[in-house]
Amino acid sequence: MPGLLGTYHRSGRVMVLRGVYAPQEDTLLLGEALGRERVGAGTSVLDVGTGSGFIALAAARRGARVTAVDRTRRAVLATRLNAALAGLRVEAVRGDLLTPAGGRRFDLILSNPPYVPAPDAAPPRRGSARAWDAGNDGRLVIDRLCAGAAGLLRPGGVLLLVHSALCGVPATLERLERAGLSAQVTDRRSVPFGPVLASRRQWLLGCGLIASGDDKEELVIIRAERIE
Repeated sequence: MPGLLGTYHRSGRVMVLRGVYAPQEDTLLLGEALGRERVGAGTSVLDVGTGSGFIALAAARRGARVTAVDRTRRAVLATRLNAALAGLRVEAVRGDLLTPAGGRRFDLILSNPPYVPAPDAAPPRRGSARAWDAGNDGRLVIDRLCAGAAGLLRPGGVLLLVHSALCGVPATLERLERAGLSAQVTDRRSVPFGPVLASRRQWLLGCGLIASGDDKEELVIIRAERIE
């Protein structure tokens, strides 16, 4: 199939359509956090911003009922293709963030959203950058997730969210607590700047988001639970 790439990782193989976010360090970190959660037959899982479906498939392999959402047609197609190739059942739907899941409740919500601070205040309307650019502070999508996730979780349900420390971990914790969730950072990992952050070094310096000489980004997993 034209425009198809193969991506390999310890936990298996996924096919990535051109323009779809390929599994990277943040994906793998989220996958490790998922591995610590109680997931099995009957667990209802929502993967928001699924990309290639890598995380959705990881949950489906453990028997979960998985709904995977992405706003691009190519990502939805990639997820459906990968699920079919793996012999797994994943409901992959196209839509804006949490909107397709409205009216439903889940035991676990997973998200690796766009979170990279960008010189443009508005999110890109097309192209690969839709998978990572999220406004000047990197919070255009994260803030919406913080506001809406609690309403989609069952009592005892959990949100696992990965993002960069560049876009403000305390702000995320505060917003999740305000939404009625008990939130904490469970994982931190330092990774070298990728091509996007490296290309924005001077802009990030000017914004005070990094210091001179910084060449690594800290990724975090935030776990938020609905107690009531």
